Amino acid sequence: MSATLTELRPDTTALHDLREVTMRFGGVVAVNSLSMGIPRGAVHGLIGPNGAGKTTVINMITGMFTPTEGEIHFDGTRTDGLPTHDIAALGIARTYQNVRLFSGMSALEQVMTGCYLGRDTGLLQSFLGLPSSKAAWKRSRQRALALLDRVGLADRADELAETMSYGEQRRVEIARALGSDPKLILLDEPAAGMNQSEASEIGRLVVELRDTGLTVLMVEHNMSLVTEFCESCTVINFGQKLAEGDPRTCLADPEVQAAYFGRKKTHA
Repeated sequence: MSATLTELRPDTTALHDLREVTMRFGGVVAVNSLSMGIPRGAVHGLIGPNGAGKTTVINMITGMFTPTEGEIHFDGTRTDGLPTHDIAALGIARTYQNVRLFSGMSALEQVMTGCYLGRDTGLLQSFLGLPSSKAAWKRSRQRALALLDRVGLADRADELAETMSYGEQRRVEIARALGSDPKLILLDEPAAGMNQSEASEIGRLVVELRDTGLTVLMVEHNMSLVTEFCESCTVINFGQKLAEGDPRTCLADPEVQAAYFGRKKTHA
């Protein structure tokens, strides 16, 4: 790994740590001995060429994959090997590369499903229509409305999410992820398919979320978005870390230039 302005080593200032993590699928090494710290209360970028292993990293953080080697720690708790619902309950939420919304549901209903994790009533109480369940439903609705307002869609709450524009659907998905009141939100290419103006709007939303105390890990191919809105980043290629620190410094790194553009290291 080449030198960069700042080396973000796993320490007590990081909300989330990957420590020498490796992920193998048979003979394929998707992530190779990767250490990465996500600073608490920051927007941290995870970037790299296609196939670099970025989504695999997110899947390990959320428990969809259990790393072959290494450890993952979140806010003082070791999480590798825990089931996905336990990791979510600790305070980690995510969005996906492709928008995943439920068909036939309004924006409000979509976000209410994300608020379910924090509800204090179970399926039986909901089925029986007990007063506690009705009160929890009302709280979930109020919270969902507040989250739609946070992402700028309060006036579209009753519209079918599937009829909204792509950028608006992305905002609904982010609001749904916020429904569980996470400490860390993982955004997997939130600006994919957007023009620069729409991407900048997403970037500003991400910064607003950070300013409320949320920590954000953003996987993104839009380098303008990364340099403008991320305070720090990690660059990986073939599952290995190339650089880490200030985004502009990382992107100017010779090894990063070579990975992205095929340039010779001496020309960077």
